[in-house]
Amino acid sequence: MTRPLANRIALVTGASRGIGYATALALARRGAHVVAVARTQGGLEELDDDIRKEGGSATLVPLSLADTDGIARLGAALHERGGKLDILVGNAGVPGPSSPLGHIELKQWNEAFAINATANFQLIRCMEPLLRQSDAGRAVFVTSGAASKANAYLGPYAASKAALETLVRVWANETASLP
Repeated sequence: MTRPLANRIALVTGASRGIGYATALALARRGAHVVAVARTQGGLEELDDDIRKEGGSATLVPLSLADTDGIARLGAALHERGGKLDILVGNAGVPGPSSPLGHIELKQWNEAFAINATANFQLIRCMEPLLRQSDAGRAVFVTSGAASKANAYLGPYAASKAALETLVRVWANETASLP
């Protein structure tokens, strides 16, 4: 089996289930050392078991992305351990409440933005220097068609994913001409 991502480090958020789990496992199968981030310790341990069965390796980071200081500490730890990051997958997200906008509490709105937008901003801030140390640093952020459809009753989710899309496009434009 070829391992085209051998000696690469990949950070995946929301890695304890769903798209994040599948992405982390796929990256590990291709040889990347996966830094798996999620709130759910049990899900991370299941992922680690599956990665080890495939002959891969992972570092498990139980962390709520609402903890922006924790994201900064993670960036510092990655800098100390390897000095670079090759792949960043910003996948973690929360749906928020499904209600008419007038029925949504400000706390619920802020919680959706904290994970779906602000956490990814902090990931960019803290991981960009590490991505620049890679000879092939790449970042992918998972969003949703809800960002542009503006479906009723999905206000916090749709608005926060639209914010994420704009944030990532701005960052892409800022870094497009960098070596």
